[in-house]
Amino acid sequence: MVCHGHPLIQRVFELHEKISSLDSLKPCKDVDTLFTQLVLTCMPHGYHHIDVNRLCKKAQEMRSDLIRLCGEAEGLLESHFATILGSFDRPIENLEIFPYYKNYLKLAQLEFTLLTQHCTRVPNKVAFVGSGPLPLTSLVLASNHLTATSFHNYDIDPSANSKAIQLIASDPDLSKRVLFHTCDVLKVTKELEEYDVVFLAALVGMDKEEKARAIEHLGRYMKSGAILMVRSAHGARAFLYPMVDVHSDLGGFEVLLVFHPKDEVINSVIVARKY
Repeated sequence: MVCHGHPLIQRVFELHEKISSLDSLKPCKDVDTLFTQLVLTCMPHGYHHIDVNRLCKKAQEMRSDLIRLCGEAEGLLESHFATILGSFDRPIENLEIFPYYKNYLKLAQLEFTLLTQHCTRVPNKVAFVGSGPLPLTSLVLASNHLTATSFHNYDIDPSANSKAIQLIASDPDLSKRVLFHTCDVLKVTKELEEYDVVFLAALVGMDKEEKARAIEHLGRYMKSGAILMVRSAHGARAFLYPMVDVHSDLGGFEVLLVFHPKDEVINSVIVARKY
């Protein structure tokens, strides 16, 4: 059992307490500083050995709350920058103003590389579940890697989708190929059979049960042989994002590959194929 005698976990407890006491998680100097400190605390490769499943109950509860806070802060940060980008004539040419844009470039490159190792042909239609107000993965993949593929982005929040649509409205190519659907993916059934690849965002399903429900639903309705790209977390990085257990959470799928980055890309990537 790992508990808060461990120096890393002690530090995460301290940061959780400070983040919890903030009046708001909207982007500002205090919020940015605390989340940067949290990311830098959890990122070192030396903490890959931390097994969050072995945390004591108090630390487990803190971790669940911290993931919720991280998710809320990330949503507010993306919304803030999507609004700023929406005021440009050509938002798509100014994406680098988002502070983590370079991470998304790296993550999209990584996911494209892993996908091409297991996808025999260029996907015709891709779905991204949980795209948010700033759907950078779809935009980077559609612009740089899969330049003839159509991307269908699903988000439950209508305001997130309206901000996202603004980003591509002035681009004649992307506005045709990158589409947005406002709905709960658990209510999407037949349409899921159309996709060659489905990406599941890290923040879809903030707790283990919700995540498992989303994956089970995709497993039921995706077409046979389609690829599922799931974002997860490993080691201390699982204080920032939910973790997917490849042994218990991916029923209906054959796990092809699990990749844990060792650089500033936080999310692990699981590549699985629908049986």
